[in-house]
Amino acid sequence: MTSVLIVDDEPLLLRALQINLRAHGYRPITAVDGASALAAAAEHRPDIVVLDLGLPDMDGMDVIARLREWTKTPIIVLSARHGSDDVVDALDAGADDYVTKPFGVDELLARLRAASRRAVAPAAPVVQTAAFTLDTGARTASRGGTEVRLTPTEWKIIDLLVAHPGRLVSQRQLLMEVWGPAYAKELQYLRVYFNQLRKKLEPDPARPRYFITESGMGYRFEP
Repeated sequence: MTSVLIVDDEPLLLRALQINLRAHGYRPITAVDGASALAAAAEHRPDIVVLDLGLPDMDGMDVIARLREWTKTPIIVLSARHGSDDVVDALDAGADDYVTKPFGVDELLARLRAASRRAVAPAAPVVQTAAFTLDTGARTASRGGTEVRLTPTEWKIIDLLVAHPGRLVSQRQLLMEVWGPAYAKELQYLRVYFNQLRKKLEPDPARPRYFITESGMGYRFEP
């Protein structure tokens, strides 16, 4: 079931959207301001965000910017701001679509379906190196023909790294996407988990060949 975070401070509209989305097979999550929206996004990891720009505690543009620091979840702006500059600013900030109020429920449902289609993930890769094999879809790993058990958190780290082979993934991005915004400064998490991954997969953990540290910046996966 596709989960949708609806962020709006109008109680009647929020309730109506909640009822309509549930009736059409979605799982709605609601928030009435920017702070609760950011907290709900981190906790529930919704598939789509529907966001009003006129929130009581912060501008919706700031919410978009904060979300885009750590997630690529599709964001549909739902706003009474009709100006073309507002639309352009929202899209440039990281929104995927823009619906102006008043709107029809059928239109919003169509936008949600389109966002869901665009967000379909590609097939999970199988990574084969001289030392180990990772099947990220089946969640299986082996080294030298022997199965290696990886934790769910270790798989999240691997997913992020193998999606960008040979490229630096920053410490902040890893912490935000794997653990969430509340852990953006917990650098010790990275040291502990990368040490574990190297012990399980690297031929020589003290001299890593595949999981490379870029001191003070982040990590790279070199296949």
